Amino acid sequence: MGMLALRSGSKRAKSKSRARVIVVGNEKGGSGKSTAAMHLIVALLQQGRSVASIDVDARQGTLSRYVKNREKFIKTASRDIGMPQHFTVDPSRETVSEQERDHELERLELLIEGAWINHDIVIIDTPGSASALSQLAHSYADTLITPINDSLVDFDVLAHVDGTRFSIKGPSHYAEMVWEQKKIRTDRDGGEIDWIVMRNRLSSLDAQNKREMERLVRELSERIRFRVVPGFGERVIFRELFLVGLTILDLKDAAGPRALSHSHNAARQEVFTILNAIGLPAGGKTKDV
Repeated sequence: MGMLALRSGSKRAKSKSRARVIVVGNEKGGSGKSTAAMHLIVALLQQGRSVASIDVDARQGTLSRYVKNREKFIKTASRDIGMPQHFTVDPSRETVSEQERDHELERLELLIEGAWINHDIVIIDTPGSASALSQLAHSYADTLITPINDSLVDFDVLAHVDGTRFSIKGPSHYAEMVWEQKKIRTDRDGGEIDWIVMRNRLSSLDAQNKREMERLVRELSERIRFRVVPGFGERVIFRELFLVGLTILDLKDAAGPRALSHSHNAARQEVFTILNAIGLPAGGKTKDV
């Protein structure tokens, strides 16, 4: 890894007021990162905030496709339902020089810092694997949201569990990476990363597994300092809405209030629960640095 990735952060002068940066991260695919990112984007747009979105997972590109589907819907349906200013970070070739890697990291750094000057909120979707770009994105987070499917298999991304005694043996590589980025963030500008673990698909567990998960997550949250919030239930509607670029928050405007079922309203409340947990102040730019 090049010197840029190893340094404690950019020393470029920053504006007095900048956007809040929300990073959605988890080094495991299929956890619902892009779904969470898009729903937060739309919720914030509906609050009247200016939102920039950055897809660092351009190889998979789920968030970018979601945004493109939304743009197509707006053009086809002639409905102004709000769009973020979206950016993608193209993936590197598998083999690059140290200098090329440093330039790639610097491009992302400039993109984030440019976005936070011109917007109220910056939301960054990261890949489900370890990379220098993902680490850099994490280091810029004011709020880090880590969605996990609520199972002992997916808990492994946060900590390793003794399968005999169901006790935590130690934090995972991802948890250790987050801890390192917290230190980098503090060294850079004295800021802190508020880490939120979002437990998805709660209803899919049997009672015994759910109790074990609650105990382990609570124990780990105290050890490595994150907050826990309930996330999204297992709902087909999330997958269906992706294809047209909509979220559960758009249904009232796109299809009318009568189209909302009890399940839809419950899903909307799940989004608001996550948004409320972030604790954004009213108004525009949220940080002084």
